[in-house]
Amino acid sequence: MSLIASNLCLKADTEYHLNDVCFEMSKGEIYTIIGRTLAGKTTLLKTIAGLIAPDSGTLNLDGSDFGRIPVWKREVAMVYQQFINYPHLSVYENVAFPLKQRGILKTEIHNRVMKSLLQVGLEGFEERKIQALSGGQQQRVALARSLVKEANIVLLDEPLVNLDYKLREQLREEFRNIFTAKASEDAILIYSSTDPVEAMQLGGQILVMDEGRILQQGNAKAVYENPSSAKVSQITNDPAMNLFEGTVAEGKIILSPQIQFDLPRHCQELPPEKYNFGLRAAAITLDEGGFPFTIELSEISGSETFLHLKHEHVKVVGLLDSVQNFNMGETVMARFDTTHLYAFATDGTLKSSPYSGMK
Repeated sequence: MSLIASNLCLKADTEYHLNDVCFEMSKGEIYTIIGRTLAGKTTLLKTIAGLIAPDSGTLNLDGSDFGRIPVWKREVAMVYQQFINYPHLSVYENVAFPLKQRGILKTEIHNRVMKSLLQVGLEGFEERKIQALSGGQQQRVALARSLVKEANIVLLDEPLVNLDYKLREQLREEFRNIFTAKASEDAILIYSSTDPVEAMQLGGQILVMDEGRILQQGNAKAVYENPSSAKVSQITNDPAMNLFEGTVAEGKIILSPQIQFDLPRHCQELPPEKYNFGLRAAAITLDEGGFPFTIELSEISGSETFLHLKHEHVKVVGLLDSVQNFNMGETVMARFDTTHLYAFATDGTLKSSPYSGMK
């Protein structure tokens, strides 16, 4: 089974919600659509579900025009950001509801409901009321109700976004195992997220989306190591990859009169001109042999410290693997690990990657 989108477009007034969207998805795979808020992720999922009709373009499922299939006939299940459960029904009744609507035999309903509850870790909760469940358990009920349909395509629209951090961490791992098992049944699972960590941990294929467009599609490793553009590099990193303007001249990269360094090996064939260079926060640390920067902000996150640094027009975020206190306006020496440096053309196109050299 394969789902192919060709030139999907949806425009409201002067803004595109979907802008020439193309992709191909195969059965037995997990796909994560990652993008910032208003990138078009939810619109795309609703288009696949049949809840929104595109202005132009086609969706093709196994050689048939998927767009012509009525919503109620599509083998599609969708889980939303909000916990859409029926509060007056028990957990069992919530999960069984879509099957009862189809008139499926009671024995078949029971078997499928119990299988779904087991998959999401809610075996033994059949008689509980929704109000008696935690937020994470309620989201599991919503997921079980989608899985029980045994649909060919399962859509999940940022299902963990409204949960607290610790619960997201727990469910992220559980969901990955559930999705892997579901994909092995030859289903297509499509998960949307704004969180780069979530997208990478779920594995499978990643589709990077921005302003209604698919900017890049590939496996998690390929997208992380070789983002096709500066925009992709920022969307797929948290914090966003640092980007700073510089010039290549006489075997050096020049950011300012005080910040200059030798071209790393993978960048040595770059022609002399202006570029946007990129470094992830982890590649910028404090070192007495580094360059002078002023601290604009210091953020402690768990056991790490993020430093927002500025030197003239160069602004970057660095990462320390420890908790440290700094004063705003304090001067520190920051080192750039250029073995991890990316080079993008001024139009944003990737020109050199530390993982694959020149493009």
